[in-house]
Amino acid sequence: MTRTDPRRGAVLVAVLWSISLLAALAMAASVTFRSFTGVMSVDRHRVEREALITAGLELAAGAMLNGTTQLRDLELTVNLATGSVRARLSDEGGRIDINKAPPQVLAALLRSVGAPPATAEIAAKAIIDQRGDLDPRGSATAARRIPVVATTHEQALASVGRITAMRAQWLGAIAPLTTIYGSETVNPLTAPPGVIAALPGVDAAKLEAFLAERRNVSADASRLAQMLGPAQRFVAVTPQRVAAVDLMAIATEGQAAAARAVITVLAEDSEPYRVLVFTPMPAK
Repeated sequence: MTRTDPRRGAVLVAVLWSISLLAALAMAASVTFRSFTGVMSVDRHRVEREALITAGLELAAGAMLNGTTQLRDLELTVNLATGSVRARLSDEGGRIDINKAPPQVLAALLRSVGAPPATAEIAAKAIIDQRGDLDPRGSATAARRIPVVATTHEQALASVGRITAMRAQWLGAIAPLTTIYGSETVNPLTAPPGVIAALPGVDAAKLEAFLAERRNVSADASRLAQMLGPAQRFVAVTPQRVAAVDLMAIATEGQAAAARAVITVLAEDSEPYRVLVFTPMPAK
C-alpha cells in the first residue's frame, strides 16, 4: 500500500493561493490603471478648457489695448488647436456707477424702470446716504461722512436692495445698466441704449436720434453729447480701461466652459491686464 506524502498537498495549496493572489493583484492593478487613465483624461480636458478661457481673456485685453475699437457689444472669436473661444466685451464706463453717479441720474434710472417719481427720489437719496457712514468719533456736530464704497457690483446691488422703497423688479432691471467700475459720467460712445434712455431728460425721440447718429462711423462725440440736451452734462468720453467679458469656450472634443469676467488694462502697469472679477458660468 502506497502512502501519499502530506507535504505534497500543502505545496499544492500554497501554489493555488499564490496564483489567486497574483490574479487579484493583476486585476487591482488593471482597475487602478484604468482609473488613473480616466482621471488623467478628465484633467487634460479641464486644463484645455481653462487654457481656452485664458486665451479669451487675452483676446479681450488685446482689443482694449488696441484702443481704436468701441467696446459696445464687441464680439471676438479665436480658433486654436485645442478648440475655440468667443469673447463678448462691453465697456464698464458706459454704465451708471452706483458708487459715483449723482442723485439726479440715480433717480432718473429708477424712473426708467418703473419707479414712481417720488419713490425714485427717495430711493436715490437713500443710495447716496449708503455711500458713507457717520464720523466714527461719534460727534453729534460732525456732518462729515466717511465713504464706505461697495467692492463688488453684487455688493452694491445688495445694498440698494435693502432700501425700504426698493422693489425686486426695479433692482433686476437696473442690474445690467449699472456698475461700480465707472465714473460720475457715462461714456456715450459705449453706453447701452437702456443707459442713455435712463439719463435725465432723454425721451424716446432724443434716444432714437442719438442712436441713429451713433451708428454713423464718423459720428462726432461732441455732437452726440449735444443731441442729449440737458443730459449732456452727465456724459463724457473716457478711456476704455475696464470691460465686462462674457466667455464661451468649446474644446475640439466637444466639452464646453463659460465664464464672466471683469478685466482692466492700466497705463504703465507691470501686467498686460488684470482680472478684477472672475465667475465660472454654466456652459449653454
